[in-house]
Amino acid sequence: MSPARIIILAVAVVAGLAAALLVARPPKVTTPSVTTYEPAPTVEVLVAAADVPLGNKLAAGDLKWLAWPLASLPAGVIRRQDLPEGEGEFVGQIARAPLYGSEPIRREKLLKAESGFLSAILPQGKRAVAITTDNRGASTAGGFILPNDRVDVIYTSRDDSNSKDGSPAASETLIGNVRVLAIGQSIQEKNGEKVVVGETATLELDPRQVEAVTLAQKTGTLSLALRSLQDAGDKSPPSGDGGLTLVRYGVVTKTVKP
Repeated sequence: MSPARIIILAVAVVAGLAAALLVARPPKVTTPSVTTYEPAPTVEVLVAAADVPLGNKLAAGDLKWLAWPLASLPAGVIRRQDLPEGEGEFVGQIARAPLYGSEPIRREKLLKAESGFLSAILPQGKRAVAITTDNRGASTAGGFILPNDRVDVIYTSRDDSNSKDGSPAASETLIGNVRVLAIGQSIQEKNGEKVVVGETATLELDPRQVEAVTLAQKTGTLSLALRSLQDAGDKSPPSGDGGLTLVRYGVVTKTVKP
């Protein structure tokens, strides 16, 4: 046999053995790396189990404990480790602001039942004054004024010297953009009601406005004009000239500047 054939045969044998070894060896399985995450530390805090409207008393089912991430724990919340019996301690207290489901409970949003609720929700320096309204809707924008709406207080007086039948003779905007605290005994819209009817409207006023409203009730009648949400921040009366419109026999006759 020639040397060339011997070399070719040897190469073929070696190649065959290498192929056999590759086929016999099991394929290498690469195991994917698994990343493990440690759960973030949490703490149990007292939260509202469901929405609690303004002025409602808390019942046992209105509160629950909820695991809250420690890194984002709000200030002033009630932690279970600090107050294990917190659910029972706050039952019977009144919500001085609306509470929403899973919202952490804060003491400053609750009021003990023996305290005055209306005085608790009044801002510092403000007074609550009730005025008589027409429960048929004539003085309350057809009955569509609700607690927390903003209104203008319209004063209507009589000018008996110029009105033979004693009909209303003059009207002016007494106070602009005041907050309605309550209509009758209702301090909020409840159960989707769109109309709250009451014989009184309780307004949030400053001390000087209280004096003006009290005097106006003695000398004439007061009506409420509902303001738009868009201009609720405007403290000025809606009238551009701030004048006093005189009405005689149902006809506007002139405007007198103050």
